[in-house]
Amino acid sequence: MMHSLIAIALGGSAGAVTRFLVANGVYGWLGRGFPHGTLFVNVSGSLLMGFLSELLVQRLPVAAEYRAAVLVGFLGAYTTFSTFALESFYLLEQGNLLKGFLNILLSTLLCILSVWVGLIWGRTLFSGAGWTWNAEGLAYVGLVLGWVAVFLLTLLFTVLSRYLGWSGQTLGVLLILLLGSVTVAATLWMMFKFGQVRLEPIGLFTIFTLNGLCAAAVGGFATHLGNWIWQLIPSR
Repeated sequence: MMHSLIAIALGGSAGAVTRFLVANGVYGWLGRGFPHGTLFVNVSGSLLMGFLSELLVQRLPVAAEYRAAVLVGFLGAYTTFSTFALESFYLLEQGNLLKGFLNILLSTLLCILSVWVGLIWGRTLFSGAGWTWNAEGLAYVGLVLGWVAVFLLTLLFTVLSRYLGWSGQTLGVLLILLLGSVTVAATLWMMFKFGQVRLEPIGLFTIFTLNGLCAAAVGGFATHLGNWIWQLIPSR
């Protein structure tokens, strides 16, 4: 018991210092108009939590003290729910409702998605056969690349709308068509490419809902980033 407590204390101190350095580095790069730093450490920490949980708990026979130092100590201190809650409250209190709810949506959705990606990543890399570029592996890669392409297109449309003087309604309709089409396409992709997806009404509704939430998160973050990039461009 004492060994585990010491391991957690050491891991926690390292995680807290790492979070301070990483978060402040992100804020120095992107500014403090939005909680980018807290969002980044929580999402990256969730990805590591999924990956390292699979590695240290399921794959490698390491001592409990080492697992506690990494998963409870380091990642527990590296990520922070309390700071996320406080920053979201401050945004809402100051009247920045869009930023506040966007932070809540992105943090919740992206953290859950990151844990899932980390688990899948760990199970794929450390399975008995190792990584194989089979049809299902390529399907995962295709899905991720598709969402990356959607993010870049949304970012491009946001910047172009500011440059060309489009109305907010025009951009909104364009993004709704894009994100709606991608939600349907991603759902169909997962239905036909992923063998573990069950073709039942509840399963399909769940997959469609998750893709819709992912589209909302990707669209929200890309438009926010696009507006921020536009503000950095010197006015002519």
